[in-house]
Amino acid sequence: MKTVEVVAALIRDGERFLICRRPASKARGLLWEFVGGKVEDGETKKEALARECREELDIDISVFDEFCAVTHEYPDITVHLTVFLASITRGAPRLIEHVDMKWITPCEADSYDFCPADTEIIKKIKETF
Repeated sequence: MKTVEVVAALIRDGERFLICRRPASKARGLLWEFVGGKVEDGETKKEALARECREELDIDISVFDEFCAVTHEYPDITVHLTVFLASITRGAPRLIEHVDMKWITPCEADSYDFCPADTEIIKKIKETF
């Protein structure tokens, strides 16, 4: 199975960070995730992340350092997910692609069902923040 390069943004606001809920019609529907998506041909990971945030939440972001990276095998796809620290530079997040979004604290994360690839990221967030 081919591995797909995927990026995600860890956007923080003080103690809280932004999570988004996938549409029911998509793979892993109604699970929570970090905003992001596939890296297209010719894009850097940071460029892909900025584009995905514009497309999915209508925001511009500054992308900072890599926070962590995980590889996860789903039944239908293997993803190599790189998570970057990021901050919003323009706009307020609005739902375009997702069905819901929340700003949560690390200790609230256990109340949400995340995509399996994101569970390692949540663990690291709890250890780091």
